[in-house]
Amino acid sequence: MNKKFAILALIVVVLGAVLGGLFGRLPIGTAADTGVTPEKITGDYREAVEVVNANYIGKVEYEKLLDSSIQSMLWTLDPHSSFFTRDEFRKLYEEQASQFYGIGVSILQHRDGVYVQSIIPETPADKAGLRYGDRFVEIDGKDAKEWSSSEVSKNVRGEKGTSVNVKIQRAGVEKPLDFNIVRGGVPLPSIRNYFMLPNGVGYIGLTGGFQETTAEELDMAIAALKKQGMKNLLLDLRGNPGGLLPQAIEVVSRFVPQGQTVVSVKGRARYARTQELRSTSAEMQKLPLVILINGGSAAASEIVAGAIQDYGRGLIVGTDSFGKGLVQRVFPLPYGTGLTLTTARYYTPFGRSLQKDYSSGSIYDYYTHQSGEDAADAKPKPAGSPVTTADGRTLYGGRGIEPDLKATGLASSPLRFRINEAVFYFVRQLVAGRVQGFENYKADKQSFSMSVQPNEFQISDKLFETFRQAAAADKENGLSAENINSQVDFAKARLREQIATANYSNEAGIQVLLENDPQVLKGIEAMPEARKFLEKNLANKRN
Repeated sequence: MNKKFAILALIVVVLGAVLGGLFGRLPIGTAADTGVTPEKITGDYREAVEVVNANYIGKVEYEKLLDSSIQSMLWTLDPHSSFFTRDEFRKLYEEQASQFYGIGVSILQHRDGVYVQSIIPETPADKAGLRYGDRFVEIDGKDAKEWSSSEVSKNVRGEKGTSVNVKIQRAGVEKPLDFNIVRGGVPLPSIRNYFMLPNGVGYIGLTGGFQETTAEELDMAIAALKKQGMKNLLLDLRGNPGGLLPQAIEVVSRFVPQGQTVVSVKGRARYARTQELRSTSAEMQKLPLVILINGGSAAASEIVAGAIQDYGRGLIVGTDSFGKGLVQRVFPLPYGTGLTLTTARYYTPFGRSLQKDYSSGSIYDYYTHQSGEDAADAKPKPAGSPVTTADGRTLYGGRGIEPDLKATGLASSPLRFRINEAVFYFVRQLVAGRVQGFENYKADKQSFSMSVQPNEFQISDKLFETFRQAAAADKENGLSAENINSQVDFAKARLREQIATANYSNEAGIQVLLENDPQVLKGIEAMPEARKFLEKNLANKRN
C-alpha cells in the first residue's frame, strides 16, 4: 500500500472512531434529521485529504492535519473537550500519577536561552551536578541555544532508564560542560511549599494540580506546620488548574463534617443521573481557614473553594476564579492518542454552577479574557443564578467562584520584567563568585531547604548599589539607574528571591516573594473573620 494512503487510512479509522463515539451518544434521530451521518463526515474528510494529497504544493504532514482536525471538531462542542497527541496524552497520565521521567530540573526561559532555575533533590540532575544558572546549549547534539522552555522540557523528558546528552554553559567556566544523564523518576507534587507566616499563620501552596497524592501531601504539610505552632491556615489555590475529582473531595473533607455534599455532578438525563459526592470520614481540621484564588484557579480548585464558601467554613480571598464547571471523561484512541469529552457539569453544595459562559464561541476570548471588575477590558458579568446559603448570604452561579474579599496580586509591568531579567543575570554571576567584593556569595550547590529565615539573604545597600550599576551598564537590560530607583523595594525582593533560590531551592525563593504578596497579606489580615466562620460552624455542628 502507498505510504500516503496508509496514513490516510489511519486518519479515516481514527476519525471514524471519534465520530462514532460522539454520534453514538447523541439522541436517536439527531444526526439523521440534519442529513449528517458519521459515514458522510468521514467520506467528506477522506475526499478532502485526497485533494490535498494530490494537489498541495508542499509536504503534507498528515499527523498534524489529523490532530488539528479532531481538535477543531471538539472545540465546536465546548472549550474543554480536547484532543491529545501521543506526547500530550502521556503527560496527562504522568501528571495524574504525580511523577514523570526526565532529569529533574526547574527551568526558565530568558532573553538568550533556557536556564536551570532550580534542581530537584535526589533526581538525575542532582546526581549529575547541574546547578542554578546553567544554560542549555545542546541536547543530544542538537543546538538548543534558541529553544523555548517547552522544547527543552520535551527533549530532556523520555522513557525511564534512557539517557540524554546535555551540554551546558556555566558562569565562570570557559568551555561548555557535557553531561550524560540517565532519565529517572521526577516527583510532581501538588504542594510545592509550606512554611510559617506571622501571627501563627501556616501557608500551604497547593498550586500543582490535584493528583493521586494530593490529600496525603496536605495531611503531611498540616502535621508539620502544627508542630511549628500553626493556629490558622492559608491554603493557596492560585494558578491551580484542577485535576482529580476524588482528591478535591478529600481536601474538602479535611474541613467540613463527614457526609456533607461537596459537589453535585449532573449529566444528560438519558445517560447520567445526578450524583452528590460527599465528604469522607477524614479528621476535620479545626483551624481558621482562608483560601486564595485567582483567574488560574479552575475545576477541582473551584470545587474546593465553592464548598468551603457555601458552608461558610472559611473565607475566600483574591480575584475571580476561572469558571470551569464542565466534567470531562478521558477516551483513549488508537495509536496512543486520546481525547477528553464533556459529559456533565459541576455544581456547588447549594447548587451554583461553576461554569462561566462560553456561548460567544471564541476560544481565545474564553481563555484570555477574565470577566468581572478586576479585568481592564472586563465584560459585564452574566446575571447568574442567585443561591442563598444556610447563613443567609446570596451567591451566584455561572460566574466561577467570586472571593469574599477582593485582593489583587502583585502588579507586573514591562519595567519590572526587565528588572527580573537583570536580577537573574546578576545573581548568576554573584553565586558563581564573579562579582568583585562579594566572593563570599559563591554557592556551588543548592541545599534544598524549603524555607528562609527572616534574617537570611538580606540585601545590603552596598550589594544593591553594585547590582544597580551592573544592571544599568548592561545595555541588553534596557535599564537606567533612575528607573531601577523607582522600583527599589521590588528589585531588592527579587534579588533576595534569586539568591535564596540559588542557595536553597525554588520553593525557598517563592517564599521570599510571598512574604510581600498583597493577596497573602490580605489573607493574614482576614484570619480573625475566618475564626468567626469556624466558630459558627462548630456551634451549628453541636446544635
